[in-house]
Amino acid sequence: MEIIFYHNPRCSKSRAALSLLRERGIEPKIVQYLNTPPDLPELEAILAKLKLEDPRQLMRKQEKLYHELGLANPSLSRQTLLSAMAAHPILIERPIAIAGDRAVLGRPPENILKILPNS
Repeated sequence: MEIIFYHNPRCSKSRAALSLLRERGIEPKIVQYLNTPPDLPELEAILAKLKLEDPRQLMRKQEKLYHELGLANPSLSRQTLLSAMAAHPILIERPIAIAGDRAVLGRPPENILKILPNS
């Protein structure tokens, strides 16, 4: 089964998670999401596969941009939050691995192993 890996090569956690996959002989399809950000339907699909209800659960709340855009405001719609992630992919938590209808967030990097068969 193909694994899709949303990766930021500048992130140590993302690099560590990718190394864990490669150590097991798995070469995922790498999506450098900062260069090719997911669109709104992709973000919805990722959230569903991660079993996350609130888009904020996939957001990097410590990012300066999160605060600058006022994304903590509880009155913001789901659409607004998803649009912010699509427009500013730096807000998306990383790394994310997807295999079929399952996905995991690689924080800590060892979580990535849960996506493997027999896990």
